[in-house]
Amino acid sequence: MARPDFGDLLAFLAVAREGSFTKAAAKLGVSQSALSHSIRGLEERLGIRLLTRTTRRVAPTEAGERLLGSVGPKFDEIDGELAALSDLRDKPAGTIRLTTGEHAADTILWPTLARLLPDYPDIHVEVIIDYGLTDIVTGRYDAGIRFGEQVEKDMIAVRIGPDVRMAVVGAPAYLGGRSRPRTPQDLTGHDCINMRLPTYGGFYAWEFEKEGRELAVRVEGRLAFNTIPQILTAALAGFGLAYLPEDLVMPHLIEGRLVRVLDEWCPPFSGYHLYYTSRRQPTPAFAVLVEALRRRG
Repeated sequence: MARPDFGDLLAFLAVAREGSFTKAAAKLGVSQSALSHSIRGLEERLGIRLLTRTTRRVAPTEAGERLLGSVGPKFDEIDGELAALSDLRDKPAGTIRLTTGEHAADTILWPTLARLLPDYPDIHVEVIIDYGLTDIVTGRYDAGIRFGEQVEKDMIAVRIGPDVRMAVVGAPAYLGGRSRPRTPQDLTGHDCINMRLPTYGGFYAWEFEKEGRELAVRVEGRLAFNTIPQILTAALAGFGLAYLPEDLVMPHLIEGRLVRVLDEWCPPFSGYHLYYTSRRQPTPAFAVLVEALRRRG
């Protein structure tokens, strides 16, 4: 049996519910002859009569009543879902999935969400902390947050934060009795606290620059973590040198709990960017979030 066309099914539902070809044709915006042709074709493909026609009215047959009762609610459900999608298009609502590192989540994303979400109760946000350079398409994320240098060239990037500096720091208890490094190469003689990044399959190389000279140093030490807070805790406890965002360690530097080294080798670099794949068809919820984060940049 040939598969019925959805248009023919919709034609049947309209006639059965209106009880009139004239009313159904007006509702669908087609001619009565076209409507009759659709119903006739549907009945021929199914091999059964669906409507009883008289000079005064049109009524479903037993088979028609069965089809109306089974198929009609399903089309109504589809209409309801399509209407719900239209609501998502017209108002800020729905779920936004983001991938970001912990530092960006704490310093950029969360302060923005804390101000934004109370005004938009229908927006839901899922934040995945991930230090890998996640493929947002494969991971089915709406967007990611990374440093400007880490964003792929084919992505749309929106700056959402100021330039960032990193800092090499250690506790006075660790540095006491040890010579302080004067160049990045001197780090090979120190116990350094490593960060493991899943994307690279190994430890993050500490990045430095001075007078146009760039260096990436693979450090060694007894401890390694995959999150920033644990690295900071270990550094404060005197277990070695750490390479951390300047704003995170500044309170500890001011209070003397940490000491900074290699300051002149840590220039500022491009701050955090929100990145995503296309400007086409952004949902109102995503557009609201982008604008709120853009105002921070």
